[in-house]
Amino acid sequence: MAGAASAEVLTRDNGAPVGDNQNSQTAGAAGPTLLQDVHLIQKLQRFDRERVPERVVHARGAGAYGVFKATADVAELTRAKVFTPGLETPVFVRFSTVVHGQHSPETLRDPRGFATKFYTSEGNWDLVGNNLPVFFIRDAIKFPDMVHSLKPAPDTNLQDPNRFFDFFSHVPEATHMLTRLYSDYGTPKGYHLMDGNSVHAYKMVNAKGQYVYVKFHWASVQGEHNLSAAEASALQAQDFNHATRALMQEIERGRYPQWDLYVQVLRPEQLNSFDFNPLDPTKIWTGVPERKLGTMTLNRNPANVFQETEQAAFAPSNLVPGIEASEDRLLQGRVFSYADTQMHRVGVNALQLPVNRPRNEVVSNNQDGAMNAGQRSGSVNYEPSRQASVKDDAQFKSSALPLAGSTQQAAISKTLNFRQAGEFYRSLSPAGRKNLVSNLAGDLGQVKNAETRDTVLAFFYKADADYGRAIAQALSVDPASIQRRAARLSE
Repeated sequence: MAGAASAEVLTRDNGAPVGDNQNSQTAGAAGPTLLQDVHLIQKLQRFDRERVPERVVHARGAGAYGVFKATADVAELTRAKVFTPGLETPVFVRFSTVVHGQHSPETLRDPRGFATKFYTSEGNWDLVGNNLPVFFIRDAIKFPDMVHSLKPAPDTNLQDPNRFFDFFSHVPEATHMLTRLYSDYGTPKGYHLMDGNSVHAYKMVNAKGQYVYVKFHWASVQGEHNLSAAEASALQAQDFNHATRALMQEIERGRYPQWDLYVQVLRPEQLNSFDFNPLDPTKIWTGVPERKLGTMTLNRNPANVFQETEQAAFAPSNLVPGIEASEDRLLQGRVFSYADTQMHRVGVNALQLPVNRPRNEVVSNNQDGAMNAGQRSGSVNYEPSRQASVKDDAQFKSSALPLAGSTQQAAISKTLNFRQAGEFYRSLSPAGRKNLVSNLAGDLGQVKNAETRDTVLAFFYKADADYGRAIAQALSVDPASIQRRAARLSE
């Protein structure tokens, strides 16, 4: 047809042109389909393999590209080049829900993941956190149990408050996280309308090898806006993809979302000055001032969600010079687990994919493995060697941690399981407290085992008497009996 745009010719994966994409090859008009139809076979083979294993947690997510601009000189704290004043570093961010599956509603009560990949000049740094500043547990050995309790039951495929409150009734340190999760902060109005937190303490290390402990906080320039349970339910009936849709639309319309990055700092000698363990991820650092480091702007949506958002491989082990893991027991487990998960889910060469590939040159003797698209050449794949100039550099050694004592398996000594939950409860508005009590009563009311229910109620009562009493009354449980239970608990 005159004037029509010329069309590209469809090809198979080997680049060969396709002659017919509408009909399979058959043995005559009424005969069977032929195995020699390589185009048909390839289409079906590729279709059968379109899914990589879903993330066990953080399966539902949305991503965006942007830039982080550093604004503060913190050279006395860290040698990390990403914090050079005025420097702009490209980033990719993936927001997510935690417990439910890949296409689950974004209106569900759930922590939200907030993972940022900084493509720095000295390698990729992944700051992998959540919208809420604390977590349920403090030791990685309980992470599989916790997730199993929150996931659908193996016999019914239904999430069940009887299961996860059974678990949490044995985990008093979860009281703080449960209180925040069942508040309206557990149902953010949108990904761009929530804060982010590192949850864990990390270390910043300066050029002299001196380190401090830090916690990171992303403050939404748009402000924090949440949904009540009623609002979330009404919204879910209309659009259960609201958070992803809103993020994409804001970027498409040029209203680029921004977050300011703040850091709290503690010197090593300050750790023992608190009546809780600052490396406990169930705690916030109350009273420790924040310092602004810079601002992140998200300004580009992915061109392909699978290739970018779903294949994005975040791991707390992706650290750069000047930033190290602390001794936080949960973080120590995540440093292994997340990278290991990505190797299983995406592949051993996942970091060669464009969304994961460092912007600086990778010089490594790690080799081979499935789907290796690297450009390795030469005969020397080891170090040291007289035949190659590649070597390590002592200036990038890890900081030195003084140690004493013996190996052990024991809980931390300063638990303080309940106080911060009460402080958060009292910080809420009257409407916020009412919603929190109503939300908790809705799920605790489904728990059939009275011992489980009353144990959890005692946790909340220990955090704040009015808080525990209100939930007990909502469940028609005698508050006096819960008070007696709470009196036997220690922080």
